[in-house]
Amino acid sequence: MNPSSSSGKSDLRRATGLLGEAYAAQKLEDEGYVILQRNWRCRSGELDIIAEGQGILVFIEVRTRTSGGRFGTALESVDPRKQRQVRATAEVYLQAFKYRGASVRFDVIAITIERMSSEIVDYHHIQGAF
Repeated sequence: MNPSSSSGKSDLRRATGLLGEAYAAQKLEDEGYVILQRNWRCRSGELDIIAEGQGILVFIEVRTRTSGGRFGTALESVDPRKQRQVRATAEVYLQAFKYRGASVRFDVIAITIERMSSEIVDYHHIQGAF
């Protein structure tokens, strides 16, 4: 496969995202969160991680970027459109699993990975990000 092909780029992007999500899930568990779902999907979109911590249902958007990227930081990529989509998908989840009156929070985990070594070089967990 030609590494410069669009398929090769999307495979690399997917692998980067999966690495970031796995790292984020492990860090959350280490911090005492219980992971309820990963990559939960419905018609309105996907929720990266759904966790419970201290009696709060937490919807976590994980964004992973490689260092030196041209498209801004991981945190900057969670724009208002993405926030609306995550909220709408979370609403479907809450209805589907009958979480009436649950305390909820929306977090973002932003991860930067070194391009050459795939090593995690930056990790930020922003609670109540939106």
